[in-house]
Amino acid sequence: MRKIDLCLSSEGAEVILATSSDEKHPPENIIDGNPETFWTTTGMFPQEFIICFHKHIKIEKLLIQSYLVRTLRIEKTTAKEPVGFEQWIDKDLVHTEGQLQNEEVVARDGYATYLRFIILSAFDHFASVHSISVEGIAVSSLS
Repeated sequence: MRKIDLCLSSEGAEVILATSSDEKHPPENIIDGNPETFWTTTGMFPQEFIICFHKHIKIEKLLIQSYLVRTLRIEKTTAKEPVGFEQWIDKDLVHTEGQLQNEEVVARDGYATYLRFIILSAFDHFASVHSISVEGIAVSSLS
């Protein structure tokens, strides 16, 4: 099986919830594969979004491109609905003045059908997520 980016809308991934939405920078931009687009928070924290894969996946590596995110929590579930999330990864990101934060996470026990990303704090009033990339394999379809 080849490893592909499972976190693209073209692969069937979908952002099913986001706590904020700016019409110029909607949450769908996180998974559209376009490096020019992004999702932005609209103040106050925490902010979160949930990505649905519509299949069971095994995550081997996560790549997160963001701007001004200070503390990020990632939760996962293998349920058929977005419930029963368990805390998986907590990351304190480094402030990179004027450039994107590129955070790579090698996954342990990375089985999921949904991922919830919670931005607990930021280096400014607003933060942005430019892309989430998930390297791994589809294990089975949801049925």
